[in-house]
Amino acid sequence: MFDGQWVNGLMGQWAERLRGKFDLILKSPNPVALSSCAAPLFFILVLFVMFPQSSFSFNIPERFEYDLTWTGVKAGTAALEITRTGNEINIVSTAQSAKWVSVFYTVNDRAESILAKKSSLMFVGKPVNYRLKIREGRHRRDREVIFNSGNKVTYIDHINNERRNFDVPSLIFDPLSSFYYLRTLKLVVGEPVYITMFDSKKVWNVEVQVLRKEKVTLPTGAVDTILIKPLMKSEGIFYKKGAIYIWLTDDEKRIPVKLRTKVAVGSINAVLVGGRY
Repeated sequence: MFDGQWVNGLMGQWAERLRGKFDLILKSPNPVALSSCAAPLFFILVLFVMFPQSSFSFNIPERFEYDLTWTGVKAGTAALEITRTGNEINIVSTAQSAKWVSVFYTVNDRAESILAKKSSLMFVGKPVNYRLKIREGRHRRDREVIFNSGNKVTYIDHINNERRNFDVPSLIFDPLSSFYYLRTLKLVVGEPVYITMFDSKKVWNVEVQVLRKEKVTLPTGAVDTILIKPLMKSEGIFYKKGAIYIWLTDDEKRIPVKLRTKVAVGSINAVLVGGRY
């Protein structure tokens, strides 16, 4: 849902286009650099290897639907969904610009993670394939990561015809599956959690800060949440430029009900408005 990309990079680009369209006066001419993983809202979403709970905090199937707004105006929609077919788990994150935005800047982003169920793992499954396809204005991106046996991954750039192999640790996640792993962890205010993730041709040990507990008002009512802040250095789901804040329900499910990132003018918000969970 959150490749934070769709929240941070994607929506930052929309803000930039809107600035030119409506002659907004900004102190900074470049609100946020483009990140790369729409959705992949969230999408999306990071992470870790510490303190797993005794059971999974989320249901399968599960789907989240979000409205994306900039300075109070709806600029797009996003969705994050997990399904199961046999021993295969699919996670898909998408983001699209609203029709009025698409007139001058079309956004259509998709990220997908495929996991294989392993009985020896405490988590729901082990990543086997990750694919990111981006269309943002004239910008295109089509990248894939294949998780091979023997602690190796194959990185493929389908547009630039690049293919490379990398060594990785045995416990490794992609940007989408890492967010679901995060939801299974024990989150204590003031105690950061970490996860090892492969993104942008590198292995990252991502820190996620657990900031505080807050009550958040949604269209469906008020909910108790716990606020986290991923400290990303890659260009994946949670882009390195611009802080990302994620509100998870303060219960077993850890439902991501809200995301926010600041841009040069105002902020971009993703708010949960529907789904199945």
